[in-house]
Amino acid sequence: MQDAKNRFSEVVERALSEGPQIVTRRGVETAVVLSADDFHRLTGSKPGFVDFLRSGPTLEGLDLERDQTLPRRVEL
Repeated sequence: MQDAKNRFSEVVERALSEGPQIVTRRGVETAVVLSADDFHRLTGSKPGFVDFLRSGPTLEGLDLERDQTLPRRVEL
């Protein structure tokens, strides 16, 4: 991480040209530096829940009328 601090502009340039750059702290992966384009591609294009429901099939032509027959007899 100290190396990344000292060479931050180089890390950013590499993220732009080579792809995401992993930053480690004491040998453990702790963060990723990625381009804004990659970030928006990963987070920005998900539709909301309402849009998801609206994009589904319509209920047009579906018979939603309740069955009027009496229930079966059960002996107790």
